[in-house]
Amino acid sequence: MTRFPVHTLDSAPQASKASLREVEARFGMIPNLAGAMATSPVLLQSFIGIFDKVHAGSFSEPQIQTVLLTDAVTNGCAWAVALHSALGLQAGLDPADVAAMRAGRSPADKGLGALSTLARTLIEKRGRLNEGDIERFLAAGFSKELLLEVITIVAASTITNYTGSVTNPPLEAAWQPHAWNG
Repeated sequence: MTRFPVHTLDSAPQASKASLREVEARFGMIPNLAGAMATSPVLLQSFIGIFDKVHAGSFSEPQIQTVLLTDAVTNGCAWAVALHSALGLQAGLDPADVAAMRAGRSPADKGLGALSTLARTLIEKRGRLNEGDIERFLAAGFSKELLLEVITIVAASTITNYTGSVTNPPLEAAWQPHAWNG
């Protein structure tokens, strides 16, 4: 199995150091996935840029975490499932809804359920939504603008999910209680 390094500020390529400092300032640490991303400065810088846009968008943190957790499960990225389970609970998601998403189901809450279903459908259908998919999301009270914003969140999570699956970084101790085996 090919091993990817989990870089620190000392070991990272020079072009990744500023981005790692940014990540550390935001999280109070450098998550192992970001350390693995640092092997590619382009990947790390892109990750930071798109996540800045996601978190500056129209959705609340519980809504964002709903999409990110759904995506992590749908893409089968154990590292991201653990992280977004923890962050979702921290953001105030109902533990039953987190458990449902971890099992591949949508949350009971109507709005969060619509977000989760749309995110899963986007991934499973590779973006080829049909009219029914779109209408169900709009009927839950969301706009066309927000549907397109969900695509941004899915794109951001694809970066982390694919990187996590390719590099397989160790799961931090803080997220071990949320470890997931699919």
